Amino acid sequence: MYFKQQAIKEITGKDYVILNEHLDTYEVLWGEDTPVDKATIDAKATELETAYNNSLTEKDNLKASAKTKLMNGEALTKEEADTIVL
Repeated sequence: MYFKQQAIKEITGKDYVILNEHLDTYEVLWGEDTPVDKATIDAKATELETAYNNSLTEKDNLKASAKTKLMNGEALTKEEADTIVL
């Protein structure tokens, strides 16, 4: 649900609330704006979720690399250091 709400915000530039989700429709509070179809919302939500998951994978890879370098006494990159310090 989070990614669908983010998708609506990115598509319209405004916050909306999804009241109820069904198989083919969403009940959305649109106000006076023109509605965005479900397929557009779903496509954008999938894009946002994929980007989020990819960022998690990249961070996990940096952490693993940092751990290996620390164990071998090697210098870390700034990005690797940030994953273990922040």
